[in-house]
Amino acid sequence: MPVTYSSYLKLEELLSLQQPLSDGPEHDETLFIVIHQVYELWFKELIHETDYLIALLGKQDVARAQHTLKRILTILKVVVAQIDVLETMTPLEFLSFRARLESGSGFQSYQFRELEFLLGGKSTVAIERYPEGSDARERLEKRWKEPTLWDAFVRFLAAKGHRIPDAVLKRDVTKVVEPTPALHPILVELYKKDPVLASLCERLVDLDEGLQEWRYRHVKMVQRTIGTKQGTGGSAGAAYLMTTLNKPYFPDLWEIRTEL
Repeated sequence: MPVTYSSYLKLEELLSLQQPLSDGPEHDETLFIVIHQVYELWFKELIHETDYLIALLGKQDVARAQHTLKRILTILKVVVAQIDVLETMTPLEFLSFRARLESGSGFQSYQFRELEFLLGGKSTVAIERYPEGSDARERLEKRWKEPTLWDAFVRFLAAKGHRIPDAVLKRDVTKVVEPTPALHPILVELYKKDPVLASLCERLVDLDEGLQEWRYRHVKMVQRTIGTKQGTGGSAGAAYLMTTLNKPYFPDLWEIRTEL
C-alpha cells in the first residue's frame, strides 16, 4: 500500500490513545489527556534535539549548534504556551475527574526527568522513584552517567582554544553543575572578544530562562487549579514545585553578569 498522511502518522493508533476514565466522560478530561500527551511528545523532541546539540558541539559545528538551539528554544515557547490552554479549565472542571487519576501524576514523567538529567539536574532520588529494571529507570541510569549539555559546551570551548580549568573539564558528571569562579574570567573574555561564541552562550541563557519560565508558569497553574492541596500521586503539589524555581542549569553564565 502507498504511504498516506494517515498511515505515515499512524493516526488511527494516535487518535485511539485518548481514553477518559471518568463517567460520561467529563468534558474536560479529554483536554487534560491531550495536553499531557502532547507535552510528552515535545519532551521526546527536546531530548532528541538536545542529544543532537551535544553531538554538534563535539564536532565543533557552531552554525548547526546555533540553529538547533534556536529550534529547542522555539519548542520551549510552545511548551510554555500550552499552559494557557490548560488554564482554561477551572478548578471545578478539573475536580470533576481528578479522583480518576488515582496515583498518576506529572511528577512521574520520566521523559522530563531525562531532559533534566541531560541539562545537568541529576538526582539519584529521581532514579529511585522508578522500579528496578523498568525502562524509565534504565534510561535515567544511563543519562546519570553521561556528560551533560554543560559538559559538552565547556569541552567545546576547550577545543576552541579557551583555557578551561581541569576541574571543570574533569568534574564528576553525575553531580549537579555548580558555579566555578575560576571559569568566570575565561567566559568574560569570551564575551568581550568572540561575538559568535558569546551569542552561543546567550542562547544557553535563553534555554535556562525558558525552562525557569516553564517551571514558574507550571507552579502558578497548579496553584490556581488546586491551591495548596496535595498533588495527585501523593506529591506535595505547588509546595514541591516552588522548590524547583530559581535553580539554573548553567549557573556560571548567570554569575558573570556582574563581571561584564
